[in-house]
Amino acid sequence: MSMIDKARAAAPALAAADTASAERGDLTADAVAALDSTGVLRALQPARWGGGEAHLAEYAETVIEIGRASASAGWVASVVGVHPWQIALFPEETQKEVWGDDPARRIASSYTPTGKIEKVPGGYRVSGRWSFSSGSGICSGVILGGIAGRREVNGTEYPDFTSVILDEADYRIVETWNVAGLRGTGSNDIIVDEVFIPEHRGQSHVYYTHGLGTPLPGQELNDGPLYRTPWAVTFNLIIAAGALGACLGFYDQWVTETRGRRTNYGQLLREEPVVQNHLAEAAWQLDAAVLKVKRTASELMEHAERGEIPSLEQRAFWRWDVARSANAAVDTVQALMRVSSGRSAFVDHPLQTRFQDAIAAGSHAFLFDDPLAKAWGGRHLGAEKLAEVHL
Repeated sequence: MSMIDKARAAAPALAAADTASAERGDLTADAVAALDSTGVLRALQPARWGGGEAHLAEYAETVIEIGRASASAGWVASVVGVHPWQIALFPEETQKEVWGDDPARRIASSYTPTGKIEKVPGGYRVSGRWSFSSGSGICSGVILGGIAGRREVNGTEYPDFTSVILDEADYRIVETWNVAGLRGTGSNDIIVDEVFIPEHRGQSHVYYTHGLGTPLPGQELNDGPLYRTPWAVTFNLIIAAGALGACLGFYDQWVTETRGRRTNYGQLLREEPVVQNHLAEAAWQLDAAVLKVKRTASELMEHAERGEIPSLEQRAFWRWDVARSANAAVDTVQALMRVSSGRSAFVDHPLQTRFQDAIAAGSHAFLFDDPLAKAWGGRHLGAEKLAEVHL
């Protein structure tokens, strides 16, 4: 059975656990068990560690299917599920520390550089507070992002955005996740009082962007094409997949509600041409968004399989394309919500939770597509002033 088929088989269990996860503010044990049954949380882990080393397109489609059943589970599947891919880029020493005792170990993250990562002899001094660490409650470690000074590449200095991997003894989780959408993701805050992290547990994102021609330490052992795709595009892709799953879940619920809904005069709305048109337009927009995300995943893998290094312009286009696709999907959800019953405003209406999930997913910083449009458009036109985004 393929991973996508496993996700569809797990959909009833994921949907059944969704309300309890939302009330708990974190995925329930049943939801985690259903996720584990799909293999998605280890899909991007190297095969030599027992992972799936899956094709990015299969992974993205699986995330979408999971999110269709439970937006919170789909979001955790996308965010936590991509971390094995990044860990595979670290040195073998780091991989052994993370997976040596438990290859199925789960790692959370928070990349927004609100905390402090200072480069010191032999490693990094880490302290501060990070937010939006999705799935942190079901994980036993975290990847944190921060600016570790500046780094020069080909005569140009860049902020040295760096990821560091911490064990659960190095940080505290503070429950702050009181939100309207994606309530079951447990995206709480991470606090680090102060800890030293050895150098092999840190990696510069400047290298991810500008050093694709030279193998990262982990790529020497994990030499499959999956581990040759660019970091920022890969992460943008999985965030978009998580948002699309939430949007498709809303769409499914809207269809279910509309099939039996009547006007105030007793007429079935499903017989109204204008309602049929709304449905057709929404289906087209959502299908187009999914196809674009899957196309980007396939193109990423094709470049990697050929050993090609995609240009910054190509990477900018991929990031723009998937982010814009996710935003189009969220716009579609909003359009359908406007033609739903006024009763959909009630908190307990079946559409309300799905709507809030889609809006929350579409608000992720990686899906803010204005700078991505500029990053690609400027490069395509040959502009001298270019938007500064991770590529």
